[in-house]
Amino acid sequence: MTATADASGELAGAAAGLPALDGVLAKAAHENFPVGPGFLPGRLRRDLLAIYGYARFVDDIGDETSATVSERLAMLDLVDADVSRLFAGQQPSLPPLHALVEPVRAGRMTEEPLRRLVEANRLDQRVARYQDFAELRHYCTLSADPVGRLVLSCVGLATPERIALSDQVCTGLQLIEHWQDVAEDFRRGRVYLPQEDMRRFGVTDADFAAEHASPSLRALLAFEAGRADRLLDAGLPLVASMRGAAKLAVAGFVAGGKAALHAIAAADFDVLPGAPKPTKTRTAREAIGVLRPGKSS
Repeated sequence: MTATADASGELAGAAAGLPALDGVLAKAAHENFPVGPGFLPGRLRRDLLAIYGYARFVDDIGDETSATVSERLAMLDLVDADVSRLFAGQQPSLPPLHALVEPVRAGRMTEEPLRRLVEANRLDQRVARYQDFAELRHYCTLSADPVGRLVLSCVGLATPERIALSDQVCTGLQLIEHWQDVAEDFRRGRVYLPQEDMRRFGVTDADFAAEHASPSLRALLAFEAGRADRLLDAGLPLVASMRGAAKLAVAGFVAGGKAALHAIAAADFDVLPGAPKPTKTRTAREAIGVLRPGKSS
């Protein structure tokens, strides 16, 4: 068998192992923030769901535990090739990219953020730990910040100032998700808590394998949660700079992150039994605070 035949066979096998679109979209109901609430205008709601579907699809490929690393990388190559087709004016072959055709052709989405999300999941196949917070933040420029940039693009508000604020919010949201999922990520062989911080707080891998978080792990998570909260706060002017439905959508993202941080704190930073999830009531309260500072409780 030739090398070309080997590659074709690997890609065919990868295509067969790709996550199903229905399962990908079903995860929207379990996110910290409302993905595409029904009160949004139809076009904006469709664009947000298309962004979510693509990002979650790529993320699920990177996290597919039944696949080998080479199989995951082959799947990501298929996505990358489909992005090339999409921006060449051709019809993509993968279902999660079908919803991107109309906004891309209308000029509401750009190519680089879609590529970055693929690269983030390639990085996940090579890197399981981050030495310090700077390394982790760099990872978030690939795994999280592109989502906000896509959102800003689809609402026509992608100015340099707003992009910088959006990057703060998106990195904060990504970190919160990592802190909720410490146990799940550890089972997958990944630790997103910076190694430098683990040493500072006296946390080791043994802490992640316990039924409940140790005092040292709780202290570390409280520290990291504070970092994420400050990032959300730093990005808050983004909401104030927007109007209408776009403002409500972005406020919902920030509010979901704030509510998730409240849930983590309410669990006394014990995330090992399961990811603490925000309630709809708390998210609504936080949304009021985001839209009208000083009005949350």
